[in-house]
Amino acid sequence: MDRSIYVAMTGATQMMRAQTEVAHNLANADTVGFKAQMSAFQPLQVQGAGLATRINGVAQGTGWDLRSGAQVDTGRPLDVAVQGDGWLAVQSADGSEGYTRAGQLQLTADGLLTDARGNPVMGDGGQLTIPQSSQINIGADGTVSVVPMGQGPDTLSVVGKLKLVNPAPDQLQLGNDGLMHLNGGGVAQADPAVTIKSGALESSNVNPSQTLVQMIQLSRQYELQVRAIRTADDNAQSASRLLQVG
Repeated sequence: MDRSIYVAMTGATQMMRAQTEVAHNLANADTVGFKAQMSAFQPLQVQGAGLATRINGVAQGTGWDLRSGAQVDTGRPLDVAVQGDGWLAVQSADGSEGYTRAGQLQLTADGLLTDARGNPVMGDGGQLTIPQSSQINIGADGTVSVVPMGQGPDTLSVVGKLKLVNPAPDQLQLGNDGLMHLNGGGVAQADPAVTIKSGALESSNVNPSQTLVQMIQLSRQYELQVRAIRTADDNAQSASRLLQVG
C-alpha cells in the first residue's frame, strides 16, 4: 500500500472519531443537565519495526466540561437545579450509585421518586418514597416535605432528604448509562454544603454555535484527507500506465 494513502486514511479515521464526539454534544444541546464531552488529538507512537519517532495523531477523550449550564425557571415543584458544584445521587440500572445534574424528578404510581430516565433518586436512607399528598416541597438543602392528602397546609411534614454529593472531579468517570460514577465503584458521602433550587432546571452547557463551527472544521479536514487519498491513487494509476507504455 502506498504510504501516503495509509497516512491519509489514518487521518480520516481519526477525524471521523472526533466528529462522532462533536455530533454527540450537538445532539444533546437541549438535554437537561448534560455536560459536554471534550476530546483532543494526542500523539501516539506507531508500534512495530521502524523509527521510534513515528507518531499518529489520535482523537482521544480528555474528560468533560463541568461548567454549569444556564438555569431555567419552570415553576414545577419536582424540578430541581443544583447550585454551583455538586450532584444528585440516583440508583443506576445495575444497582450502583450514580450522579446526575438532570433534575427532572418524577413520581411513579407507587410513590417512588425517580429521575427522567426512571432511575430511583437516593435519599439519606436509600431510595426515596413519597406518600400520597396534595403538595410537595423540596427545600434548598434537599429536604422533601409533603402535605398529606386531605390535610391542610399546617400539616406539612418531612418525608426524606435528597442525597446531594460533591466528589472531586478526578474521582468521577462517565458511565455507559450517562451517569457519573466514582472511579472503581464506591459511594460518595453526602455533602451538606451542596444546595439546590426547586422549580428550576439546569440546561445543557453545550454551546451550539461553537460546536457547529467545530463540526464544520472537522468536516473540512476530513475532506482534505479524502482528497489526499484520491491524489495518491491517481498518481499510482499514472505510474502504472507509464510502466505499461515502457
